[in-house]
Parts: sequence; C-alpha cells; structure tokens
Amino acid sequence: MDSQWIGSLLLLAIPLLFFITALTNERRANWRLAMNISLLALAISIILGTLTVMDSLTLSKNMTWITHSPVSLVMLGLISFIAFVNIRYSSAYMVGNREEERRYLRWLLLTLGSVTLVVISNHMLLMMLAWISISISLHRLLIFYPERQRAVLAAHKKYIFARLAEACLLGGMFLLYYQHQTWLISDIYQTLSVAKELSYLDQFAATLLAMAALIKCAQLPLHGWLIQVVEAPTPVSALLHAGIINLGGFLMIIFAPLIMLSNSAQWLLLVIGGLTTVLAALVMMTRATVKVRLAWSTMSQMGLMLVECALGLFELALLHLVAHSCYKAYAFLNSGSEVESTMKRRLAKAQPPTTTDWILAGLLSIALVIGLIWVMNLPEPYSPWLLFAIALTLLLAERKSRLNQASIVSMLGLAAVLLVIYSLEKTGAHWIASSMTTSVGWAGDLWVAVLLIGFFIGYILLRYHANRPAMTRVWRAFYAGFYLDEWVTRLNLRIYPTRLPVRFKPKKLQIPKEELIK
Repeated sequence: MDSQWIGSLLLLAIPLLFFITALTNERRANWRLAMNISLLALAISIILGTLTVMDSLTLSKNMTWITHSPVSLVMLGLISFIAFVNIRYSSAYMVGNREEERRYLRWLLLTLGSVTLVVISNHMLLMMLAWISISISLHRLLIFYPERQRAVLAAHKKYIFARLAEACLLGGMFLLYYQHQTWLISDIYQTLSVAKELSYLDQFAATLLAMAALIKCAQLPLHGWLIQVVEAPTPVSALLHAGIINLGGFLMIIFAPLIMLSNSAQWLLLVIGGLTTVLAALVMMTRATVKVRLAWSTMSQMGLMLVECALGLFELALLHLVAHSCYKAYAFLNSGSEVESTMKRRLAKAQPPTTTDWILAGLLSIALVIGLIWVMNLPEPYSPWLLFAIALTLLLAERKSRLNQASIVSMLGLAAVLLVIYSLEKTGAHWIASSMTTSVGWAGDLWVAVLLIGFFIGYILLRYHANRPAMTRVWRAFYAGFYLDEWVTRLNLRIYPTRLPVRFKPKKLQIPKEELIK
C-alpha cells in the first residue's frame, strides 16, 4: 500500500470516526473520545498538509473521490481545531442532564463528520450527500430546545432555504457532469483552468453554484434565520458561524475557474454580497444584544468573502475564511464576558473625532496604502485596499474614543504593523489558493469601491449623528433590518406553514386586597 492510499484512507477515517462515535453515543456522552478524535483529525490534516506542500503526497489514482488539495486540508485543519474547542466547551456547557448530553453530542458529531466529509470530497455526488447531511443534523441542533418559538421558526426558515440551496447545488453539479462527463471536481477544475470561455450549460451551472453559496451564507434577504437561531445553545451558534456558514465561500474557491469565466455568477456575488456586506455592517451598529450583533457581523463578513471570490482574490477569501472562523468561535464562546466589556465601553466617555482628526487619519491611511501598492507593484483590483484604508482611517481617527487613549504616533505604528502582517498573510495564502483574473474588470472594482465609500459615510452618520431629527427614520429602518425578514417570513409561512410550540402564559401573582399598600 503506497503513501497515496494511506493518505486517502486517513482522510476518510476522520468523518467515519465522527459518525461511529455518534452512533455509539447511546449509554453516555463520551466527551473525551470526541475531543481525541478532533485532535487526531487536526494532526492528520497538519501532517498531510505538510507532505502535500512538499510534493511528497499526490492524489491516489484508485481513490480519486477523496482529495488532498491544500485548500481542503486547510479547511480540514480549521474544522478539526474548532471541533476540539467546541466539544471541550460543550462538555461543561451541557453538564447536568445526561439525556440532553447524549442527544446533543450525537447530533454534534454527526454534523462535524458531515462537514469534514464535504471538505475532503472530490466527487460531486459525495459532496452533495454530505452537504444534505449537514443540513439535517444541524437542524436537530437548532431545535435542541423545541419549546422556544423563535428557535423553531428560525429552524423552519433555515430548512426551507437549505432545500433551495441544495436544489441549486444539485442542478449545477448535474449540468457540470452532463457537460464534462465526470463527477470529479479536480478534473473539472483542470479542464476549466485552460478554457477561454464557457458553454451555456457551464454558465448556467456557475450561476446555480453562486446562488447556492449566497443562500448558504445567509445573504440578504434570506438572512433572518441566522439572526434568530441564537436561541439555540451557545456552542451551536459558535459552530454554525465558525465552521458551517462559510462553506459557501469554500464552494466558490474549489470551483474558482468556473466562477471566473462567468459574468453572471460574478455580478450576482458582487451585487448581493456587496449590498449585504454594507447593509449588514450598518445594521449591526444599531443592535444592542451581543449575539445578534455577532450574527449581523457574520452576514457582513460572508458577503465580503463572496465579493473577494467574485474579484478573483481567492487567496484573500481563504485567509478571510480562516480568520473569521477563529474569531467567531472565540466571540460566541466568550459572549458572556463580552456583555461586561460592552457595558464598559458604553459607560466610558468617548471623545468624538474632530474634522482635523478625520482629515489627518484619512491622509495618513491613504499614504500608507498607496505607498505599499507602489513599492510592491500590486495589481488590480484595488477596492480591497480601499477597505483597508477605511479601516485604518477609523483606527487612527477614533484613537481618543477608546477606553485607553493613544497618541497618533503609536496608532500609526500599529497601522503600519497591521499593514505588513496583512500583506505577509495574503502572500502566504497565495501558495494555497492563488488569485485569478476576473472578467468583470474595472466595473466590478468600481462597484465595490462605491459600496465601501457608502459604508464609510453611513458609519459616520449612524455613529456620530444618530440623534439628529433627520436621522430618526434612517436609524429606525436600519434597526428593523428594512423589514426584509418580516416579508420573507410571511411568504415562507404562506407557502410552507408550520405549527409553532404553544407558549404557556406565566401565572399572574395574586395579591389580596388587604395586603395592598393604600
């Protein structure tokens, strides 16, 4: 048995171990075994990833439906790490009820096994089956507390949208098979990498895959379920936001040549993903609940990741995916402490930036970014660098509005360090997922730039001018999410109604009249 077979069998063993542990998890919740399996998966992904980068391991010719691609191994390592952290946190979070522990861990392991099977699949039908399995097992976690109306309603909407995404994904895969006569993703990738244009069937398939990614990433207006599933246990929210919802971006990366040759798919991602990025980020500013703010933030980040894919910046999308997953896992599992930190920030006296602060911060940020582009001779698109310049501008201008005020020199040094680190990470990610030339050209770059400038203006208005009478209606519209979810919910319940659990009315406190204070 050669190293190719060993590598493929080791990869296949990871989801199988998750599945077997879930099925044998009947007598008691074996948390330690689950953690050991996730650590084993992390070790396998690191070892195989190192061998693949060193060209010491290639795809087995006899087991081509399992892939050793660097992107898949990075995703496998990321999911394994998040799985270990999540299982360890859940072992303490769910303690107290053995029946709930067994039920929770069983569906959690089935979900993790399905996610790992998706990222190692090189066969489209195998990926499709694993994708459906994720939806079914995750649905059981989302309604873990079936007596909660909001959780059941959110899971119902998620169920409908998941079926819609699966229909788009299945349709796109069947079209690709019909056109190329192969189920292997690697073969389709190689064929389209040297193609100059797409056939009509390939164009349609690319559009269907883009629609599946948008639905999977909870983009506007099919986003409401993501806001409401915070009713589920906290580790379920962490798993959803850190390791499952970003599979839409992973889908775009593994079908990168197909997306880059399809104008319709790229503009679909640019328009819907771009609008979701800006609007969700601004809506997040109006929300008070920590988990709800994190949910809106996830929508915005997923939209930005899809925009990066549409611009051909797949190395940046992969870097964004990994960073966002680690951050969201930490943010949700640490949401209890975040409540106290948020209250401290609100109580701290903030000094609004002056006009001079804004002008100085903008000029310094633009100078830093343009200098880096000129020194490194960076190619188009430039809109992601505009986003980085906006982030640096906010960092420098609001240096006095933080709990610990900083000088312009120290913040400028921090901005330079962040710029260098970002450039190095982006360069490193290029070895795993390289960028490609987009067909939308300067028009797509200009569209994203306009959206980012609109976000900057909206941020200033909502942050520093929200108390003005003219901003009252604007604030109310953003706070309500433009009522998009209400319209979609009514439509869902009209087309596919469901019965929500009955909410029992609490007993009213009866106080005798003679005990009332007169």
